[in-house]
Amino acid sequence: MEIDGILNTLTSNYIPEAVLAIGGLLAVVMTYLYLKDDESTKYRLTMIISTFFGILMAVIAFSTYGTWALPTSIIMFVAAFTLIIRPFKEIHFAVIIALLIMGVAYLLLGGLEGTNLAFMSEGLWRIGIAVFCGAIVYSLMHMLESIVKVFGKILNAWPILFVLGVICVAEAVLTTLDYGSIYNLLRTHFDI
Repeated sequence: MEIDGILNTLTSNYIPEAVLAIGGLLAVVMTYLYLKDDESTKYRLTMIISTFFGILMAVIAFSTYGTWALPTSIIMFVAAFTLIIRPFKEIHFAVIIALLIMGVAYLLLGGLEGTNLAFMSEGLWRIGIAVFCGAIVYSLMHMLESIVKVFGKILNAWPILFVLGVICVAEAVLTTLDYGSIYNLLRTHFDI
């Protein structure tokens, strides 16, 4: 089956709504297990399942973008991000990516032998340039990592995670019943 066929299957027959509801339920269960015992195996297993489910939510959110109301798409994107980022809050990706870039730069500089820039392919020049490239990438990635972590910590605070889970379930129910988004319902009844 081709990727288009898989995406068509995932975006039909109320599957996006079901995925949104299950993602919301996972957020609620994860909140409960976190408050009960954040070191338990059940909590860690739920967090791992939620991460993979968040990736599935992100794929469906991207593939259904434009077919749903904008508020529904935003809720799905936020829920997917929240479920994906939770286990990675303490991992420093900036260091890993910077080290990778340093290695790649060091290897690529070795290919400059026999050119006008051959001095950059040996000795301290090669090491210095590789470290400089890694430092630049680290600075940029560290800034992005910090921004993502701030949003991740805010969205993964247990009261917000619980409310987000409830909103996801409510949004899925309303969308399935053709009432539109929660935002539309609130706007209609409360003149927001």
